[in-house]
Amino acid sequence: MPDTLRHSVIFPGLKDEALPWDRVTVSVVIPAYNEINTVEALLRRVREVPLKLEIIVVDDGSTDGTRDLLTRLEAEGLIDTLVFHPANKGKGAALQTGFLRATGDVTVVQDADLEYDPFEFPLLLHPILSGKADAVYGSRFLGGPHRVLLFWHSVGNSFLTLLSNMFTDLNLTDMETCYKMVRTDLLQSLPLSADRFGIEPELTARLAQAHARIYELPISYHGRSYSEGKKINWKDGVAALWYILRSNLAGPKAKPWVSSGPPPWGELMTGKEEEERVGAPGAPEDPESPGH
Repeated sequence: MPDTLRHSVIFPGLKDEALPWDRVTVSVVIPAYNEINTVEALLRRVREVPLKLEIIVVDDGSTDGTRDLLTRLEAEGLIDTLVFHPANKGKGAALQTGFLRATGDVTVVQDADLEYDPFEFPLLLHPILSGKADAVYGSRFLGGPHRVLLFWHSVGNSFLTLLSNMFTDLNLTDMETCYKMVRTDLLQSLPLSADRFGIEPELTARLAQAHARIYELPISYHGRSYSEGKKINWKDGVAALWYILRSNLAGPKAKPWVSSGPPPWGELMTGKEEEERVGAPGAPEDPESPGH
């Protein structure tokens, strides 16, 4: 693996500090339902992200040819794990299927459309690798570039986030965001049950109950209109209200989570320590560097 992966300087917007980019694997869980027009372009873009990735796609009962396309893309090597639901169960059910199969150190959710840019994975990963966060949310409402679209959706998102914050005592700006990156050992310890879009408030409530350290960062957002394939509607907003109440007031709740030891990618090294490790006379060579 190229030595440049050790340094965040290759990722625009990040500080030039030594982080173990090459020692962490990110599981990318992609739920897909009737996304034949976008899923191939999305998967090819995900594969271009300069990180170690495990790509998990869960087809949630597609009927538009997406399943056949995904089978071909798996054979091509764009997908590491492909799971088919026999019938449509909902985004939450697809995510839970994917979470159970994640073997990476960190897991991130990626929708199968092109609304979110996977090249921002490093931005989300940075606070986790630097030891500051257990989970990171990418917010569409913190000033990142975004398509101007759907006023009432933004009002609904703000209201649902406010209500969620009142119960979790968090100060998130975008609880409903797709981009949630979480340490896999933490994520797999959470009791999740929401089948549809209620997974967003439920996951947020469980992370708060687990006392996870949560960061929020601005991301870009290229939203779709309904004519372009957007699926969430007002009924899902009403359901989200129910899941905010249920997830925060009823069980099973997440138990406080404490890491069992150092992170899987090892302790963070300072820039000086990294330089000494790589450049010191007689230092062992990196077995994953070019030529090995």
